[in-house]
Parts: sequence; structure tokens; C-alpha cells
Amino acid sequence: MTTLSSRPAPRTGAGRRALLFVLAGNMLIDALEVSVVLVALPTVERDLGLSAVAGQWVMSGFAAGFAALLLLGPRLVARWGRRRVYLAALPVFIAASVVGGLADQGAVLIATRVVKGMCAALTAPTGLAIIGSTFRPGPEQRRAVSVYSLFGAAGFTAGLLASGALTGLSWRWNPVFPAPVALLLLVAGFRLIPRDPAPTAAAPLGATLARLARNGSFLRSAVGAATLNGTYLGLLLLLTHWLHDQWGWSSWRTALAFLPACLPLVLALPFTARMVGRFGTERLITAGGGAAALGCLTALLTGAPGTYADGVLPALLCVEAGFVLSFAALNLQATSGMSAEHRGAAVPVYQTAVQLGAVLALPAVAAAAGHGYRRALLFLTALSAAGALTAAVSHRRDAPPTP
Repeated sequence: MTTLSSRPAPRTGAGRRALLFVLAGNMLIDALEVSVVLVALPTVERDLGLSAVAGQWVMSGFAAGFAALLLLGPRLVARWGRRRVYLAALPVFIAASVVGGLADQGAVLIATRVVKGMCAALTAPTGLAIIGSTFRPGPEQRRAVSVYSLFGAAGFTAGLLASGALTGLSWRWNPVFPAPVALLLLVAGFRLIPRDPAPTAAAPLGATLARLARNGSFLRSAVGAATLNGTYLGLLLLLTHWLHDQWGWSSWRTALAFLPACLPLVLALPFTARMVGRFGTERLITAGGGAAALGCLTALLTGAPGTYADGVLPALLCVEAGFVLSFAALNLQATSGMSAEHRGAAVPVYQTAVQLGAVLALPAVAAAAGHGYRRALLFLTALSAAGALTAAVSHRRDAPPTP
């Protein structure tokens, strides 16, 4: 194995800030990819002749690709270095974006979404690792991670709005939309992203999984995050088709209707550290799981929505409250008490679980919706209740963490 030539990380404050915005910008387009096709799905399905069950893979294909490569990513980084892996993933992402916009078959479009998810599986954890090695531990590193997380949350909102606006022109702009941004990040990345001084050895995957399987706190956090992500995206998928098919809403109107389901997290992220410090992770996770379950249960009991204000908005607000309360707390609890060495190996496994929540939930919601709106809500209620129960078990068993 050859040693990579060393390229020091930016030492000036301006250089580190520029690097942070490149890495955070990539996190933004990764998060944007999750939502940029959401409200376009009914139009895509109609134009490409896809059923709702097949069409949901345009959305969940990205999560499937993300989950499929996350565990392999650390081994690629160990062999080739962070810089090479990061910069190699971006051109593939750009090419897949263009091909997706030109696709005239559903299978081709879905394949490009899987490829883009695989690219995100390389860039997102690698970007976070670069931040960890570039910014000094303590307040500086915490601020950098906060900016990185904020860009991710903002990316979902930006993707939702872009999806609403672009679908009115042509859904083919939706998959292409992130490509120019990724191209700018690629050019900047060649100048700013430092090389690793030498390849490092990745921990054996089998040993990592065996160790994490014995960590109850990690397992409960992974299950809680997976159920929350699956509930959230599953509800948005169900409501997208309801608003389009039953109420005849445009893509732009649907996107605006979903803002209460994503904007609060963007506004709350700067204050999450204070929330965790004051209430602890277990209380926040329990409250978040309960809020998501309450939203789904309320929607199930009230039946098919008659109006947006009383049939759609309450469920959106409750499930988003689950994210606001427990998003950061779940991330922190998953790796609390672990050494830095074990934490680095645990993060990709945790992120894989999060993506698998969407991969499993979205097809199930689409299939259940074929038998009626309430059947799909029954599944989402059961899924969110499982997450709430897991959070409650965590609250009883785990000692309060150190903020």
C-alpha cells in the first residue's frame, strides 16, 4: 500500500472556514437529494408509466444506495485516503444527476438515484471526518459540526422548495438541479481538501458489528432513528399522493404545505446543545418518539383528511416535533461513552440504520396505500409506536449521559 503525499489542512481561519463551507455545501446537496424528487413523484410516475410502489424507489433508491455503501466507505477511505475518495465521488454524482434528468425509463432513473446515494455514502461521513481532523477539539469543532448539521437540515427544506418549483417546469430538472452545485464544490475541493498523510487501517467489520450488537444504548438509538426517519419520510410520501391525487394540488402548493414538516428543525438546530444540556438525551428521545407516534395515531383515528388545517397539518407538526426533540439527542446517545476509536467505526453503522428505516418504510407505505389511506397510516402508526416504545425502554435502562 503506497503512502499518500501530505497536503496540510488550511491553517488560517479563513482557509478553515472555506473548507467548512465546501464540506457543509456537500452535506446540503446530500440532504437536498432526499427531498428534491418528493413532490415530483406523481408526475414522474405518470410520465414514465410507473406504479406508486415502483415510483417510490425514485425516492428510496437514494437511501438504498446510501445504506449499501456506508459500511464499505471506511475501507475505501483507509485504502485511498479521504481526499481521493471524496473528490472521486463528486464527478460520479454529477454524471448520475445528468443521466437521471435525461432518463426515459423508470429503471434508469432509479439506478441513477441508487448511484447518487452511494456517492453520498462516501462524501457525508468523509466530510465529517475531515472536520474532525481539521478543527481543534472543543468549541471550534463543535461550531463546525453545528454548521455542517445546519446545512444538512437546510438542504432538505431547499430540496423541497426546489422540487415544488422545478416540477412545474419539468420534473427532469429535479435530478439535474444539484449537479452545478456539486461541480462548484468539486472545483473548490481540489484546492481546499487536505490529503491524508498516510493510509490508515480500518477496523474489521465483523468485530465492529459484534461489539455494537452488545451495546444496548447504541442499538436502541439506531432503532429509534430508523423508525423516526421511516415514519417521517413515509408520511410525506403518503401525503404527497393524497394531496396530488385526491385534492389536485400542484407540486408547488404541496411543497409549501410541507414546510411545517422541515423548517422547524432548521430553526431549532442552533439550540439543540442547550436542549440536551438541560433535559438530557433520554428525555428528548422519549418526547420525540411520543410526538411522532401521537401524530400518526391522531391521523389514523380522524381518517382521511378533509381539510389541510385539521387533517394534514397536525400530523406534520407532531412528526416534525419528533425530529426537533430527538434528532441530535439520538446522534449523541448512539456514541455516548464510546472511545474515539470505536466512535469512528460506530457512526457508519448508525447512519446505515437510519437509511434502512427509509428503505424499508417507503415501499411498505406505498404498498399499503394501494389498499387505502388508513391502511398506510396503520403501518406508520405501528412503526412510530415501535420507536416510541424503544425510546421509553432507553429512558428506563440508561443512566443520564454527560452533556
